[in-house]
Amino acid sequence: MELWIYFTLLAAFMQAIRTAGQKQLTQHLNAMATTGVRYIYALPFTWLYLWWVLDYSTLPMPPLNNQFLQYALIACVMQIIGTVCLVAAFKYRNFAVATSLAKTEAIQVAVVGALLFSASLTLMGWFSVVIGVVGVLLVSKVKFTRKDVLQNPGAGFGLASGLGLAITTLLVRESSLALNTDLLLSAAVTLTFMITVQSIISLIYVYCQDKRQLVTMFTQWRLCLFVGITSVVGSIGWFTAMSFQNAAYVKALGQVEFFITLFITYRIFKEKISAVEYLGMLLIIISVLVLLLWA
Repeated sequence: MELWIYFTLLAAFMQAIRTAGQKQLTQHLNAMATTGVRYIYALPFTWLYLWWVLDYSTLPMPPLNNQFLQYALIACVMQIIGTVCLVAAFKYRNFAVATSLAKTEAIQVAVVGALLFSASLTLMGWFSVVIGVVGVLLVSKVKFTRKDVLQNPGAGFGLASGLGLAITTLLVRESSLALNTDLLLSAAVTLTFMITVQSIISLIYVYCQDKRQLVTMFTQWRLCLFVGITSVVGSIGWFTAMSFQNAAYVKALGQVEFFITLFITYRIFKEKISAVEYLGMLLIIISVLVLLLWA
């Protein structure tokens, strides 16, 4: 298999675990503080990874040109907004609706990429993305009623999260390619730059918003460290995969995250899988096979 596939599978696995940790953190921290933990506790590990890549590749540190800075800084802000919206959705009763709408990120990446970045897909590529999203929505067991979607603030946060993260995904790829160096190194530089900037933004915002949240971030250090480590490993996977491959294909394959989430859920709660969920999983499998074999 191609390298980007391995990195995508790693990212999907770590993201499923990290999201579970972030959900637990919402019991102790507000949305912005929970988001900040993802960056602040990941920061030292990100710099260690960059140091390792520089040593491994024996290449010099590439200069951060204006095009890179433009894309990366916008991506920093968009990822924070997308993550805050996702964390905010956790607080609503209609959690399943909100998070399922956030999973439309894959189709939003394809549409925005085609419109703004000329990142067009093949016909089979579009087919893979669309049926994959449909499969995820079926597996999520959500009944989208008018009340749930139109009158549920969580649904709005879910869609906003998907859009914010979709734009981030596309800008991460553009930032990495703008460095014009080895893709493994450019992905590491992009990741380190963004995590550093996002840590600073998060710290300043949380300090101005509610200083007590910083104390809680320290007292809950074990859970925060778990989120930070899983976040940085997942981000290494996403950033590297998106540097090597069209972002829409990466996110389409990344929908296998739902299988991991389902495994964790059913392993813990011993719930039965319905016929609709089996259909959703089948569609995701078909989506992945189409993506890997024909797209």
